Amino acid sequence: MAYDLVLKGGHVIDPAQDLDAIADVAFADGRVAAIGHDIKAIDAAESRDVSGRFVAPGFIDLHTHVYWGGTSLGVDPTDAARQSGVTTLVDAGSAGPGNFRGFRKHVIEPSEPRVLAYLHVSFAGIFAFSKRIMVGESGDLRLLSPADAIAVANEHRDIIVGIKVRVGRNASGSSGVAPLDIALQVAEELGLPLMAHIDEPPPSYEDVLDRLRPGDVLTHCFRPFPNSPVTGQGAIKSAVLEARQRGILFDVGHGMGSFAFKTARAMLAAGFMPDTISSDLHVLNLDGPVFDQATTLAKFLNLGTPLVEVIRATTSNAAAAIRRPELGTLRTGSAGDATIFSVREGRFPLVDSTGEEMIGSKKLQIDGVVLRGGWWHPA
Repeated sequence: MAYDLVLKGGHVIDPAQDLDAIADVAFADGRVAAIGHDIKAIDAAESRDVSGRFVAPGFIDLHTHVYWGGTSLGVDPTDAARQSGVTTLVDAGSAGPGNFRGFRKHVIEPSEPRVLAYLHVSFAGIFAFSKRIMVGESGDLRLLSPADAIAVANEHRDIIVGIKVRVGRNASGSSGVAPLDIALQVAEELGLPLMAHIDEPPPSYEDVLDRLRPGDVLTHCFRPFPNSPVTGQGAIKSAVLEARQRGILFDVGHGMGSFAFKTARAMLAAGFMPDTISSDLHVLNLDGPVFDQATTLAKFLNLGTPLVEVIRATTSNAAAAIRRPELGTLRTGSAGDATIFSVREGRFPLVDSTGEEMIGSKKLQIDGVVLRGGWWHPA
């Protein structure tokens, strides 16, 4: 068989297949064509030696904001992907029913890396998020339009993966938990999962979890106090454990103020790994504390999480959360995306959303990206 690209001799990690071994990966017609131990380079239009490096399914960042130019918080998806080896960026509600068509035409369709989206239940999405102006879009219930959200979601089913809502003192103010109840009605009507943002109370962490359904995603799950998933004594709250048993998914969503090393240490020490690791990358955290998805993943490496579990949280688990089984794996016939990276040893400063600094010994360095079966090297 003729291949478009063969990656030779890399250490392939694909948690979806329980694959953790040296192997070659071949691509043809935009998809994974074969994995083997002796795929002939002569059979490929292009061959690259990736020995000494890891090859994983294309990274998925489940929580980003990439409506660049259309919202004040958006970053350029191509730049973000090149920096962190991400092949699929999932925008977490930057656009709502009133501006989603513009997001699709001007950002999603021209983007080289794949962009999928949660549709915000608020009509204009997250419309006032900057250094000078911060208006919680869920604070005014007049902006929530369930009928419009349903119509737009049905119109763009190919790229909309769920419904997004933000609740908390900053995001929903005096509206409290009411926007979540409205968003859940929309998600239920559409048969789509919901992603819920949580910040400072009210509502409480427990109030939000109690309302979520199996397959729904709680983002910012490793928040600092207040609304942390752990008690002051470091024990996981019973509501968190019960929610996981019910099938609620827990996403990191690092962001500007939503990830604490203290919380992560307590959760991981108790054996509670997040389902997905995501950056919540936007213009206010691009220069720190987030930087990119690769840095976010490296923080978990330095907290003692095994590499295969870190990769699982940005590949197969993320694909399952958005119901896209063709992503997040290198199975034959799956989407032809791969991330090539190295784990470097040294001393690397890391900081969380509270300002706590940690000197890590490991850095995740992006060495290459395959998009739709073709080599797409990072900047």
